[in-house]
Amino acid sequence: MDASDLNLPWLESPFFEKLLTRSNLDLETRALVRTYANDGFLVFDPKIPDFDAVAASILEACGKRSDYPQRVMDAWPQIEGVRLLALAPAVLSLLRTLYRREPIPMQTLNFGRGTQQRPHSDSMHFSSVPRGFMCGVWIALEDVDESNGAVEYYPGSHRLPYFDHASIGLTGSEQTGYERYPTYEEFVGMVIAELGFERRVLRMRKGQALVWAANLLHGGSPIRDPTRSRHSQVTHYFFEKCLYYQPQRSDPFLGKVQWLDKRDVRTGQLIPQIYNGKPVAVRRGVKGTLKFLARRAGLDQKLRGWRHRG
Repeated sequence: MDASDLNLPWLESPFFEKLLTRSNLDLETRALVRTYANDGFLVFDPKIPDFDAVAASILEACGKRSDYPQRVMDAWPQIEGVRLLALAPAVLSLLRTLYRREPIPMQTLNFGRGTQQRPHSDSMHFSSVPRGFMCGVWIALEDVDESNGAVEYYPGSHRLPYFDHASIGLTGSEQTGYERYPTYEEFVGMVIAELGFERRVLRMRKGQALVWAANLLHGGSPIRDPTRSRHSQVTHYFFEKCLYYQPQRSDPFLGKVQWLDKRDVRTGQLIPQIYNGKPVAVRRGVKGTLKFLARRAGLDQKLRGWRHRG
């Protein structure tokens, strides 16, 4: 067996430095990958042609939606600019370099205002088997600073254990919504304070992008100027050849797993569940099976389309 055979992100491998040295990456790219491995995030140029025009088209289309400016989820089938950002070649190329596996864009979120969300890890909401094959990319559609709700993050926090409800003595599968999530948020706040993680607020210029690791603690800073917007797009990515589930509502050792049947933005098809290189039919239960069949038939997309036309 070779060090490169481990079935986990090379960023989390105990042999990471050896693998990086053996890679064919140039020195500048190696330094970039090492920074991401150490800090859990990178700011970069997504190199979107005619970005101003693309951003304007997204804002115009989202502005017609009833769920904007708070949050528009998965607008990529209806809004071409949203899909274009999710599939930006420079973004996908960077993710391939960082994870050495093919990225799968699986969710888009468009915001018109800052979320002011408390610090959390995306790995609570989106996880994979093997762990770590997920990340987020945030693109500023206008200038962002401390007054309009910039992203806040905690460098190095991605190296913490992967916490879920079971970690704090709660049974996640008993939830129907977010009933127990505030307890998790309180726990994250305790971890930040106890371990002394540095809080940073990210000032971004229009057109800049941020990529962060699945387990990096981050949130939305307070909005100081309520008259200001904070237009932005987040795309969440899985990586190929994994199982995908939501830890927040799962208790795997009780046989209760909230599987995530997300669509591949590139194709519109459901992303297959794969374990150790082989497709598997995961156990869903009656409710989960009905939901999966509805998604496979495209009823979720039709419903979003009807809402959009309405």
